[in-house]
Amino acid sequence: MRWLDIQEIAIRLEEMYPDADNVNLRFTDLRTWVTSLPEFHDAPDGCNEKILEAIQMAWIDERS
Repeated sequence: MRWLDIQEIAIRLEEMYPDADNVNLRFTDLRTWVTSLPEFHDAPDGCNEKILEAIQMAWIDERS
């Protein structure tokens, strides 16, 4: 999984953190959670705010 696998990341985050407040989260926490996923194999610093926001939105959609 890489940073641009946004939907796949959102699905895994929902599986790993089903009780997390994915609406009011800090991007620093989101980045840490993504990079700690066992399937994630990309540069930890290879994202930006736009990518993190897209992951957050996909995660919110996944939960609804």
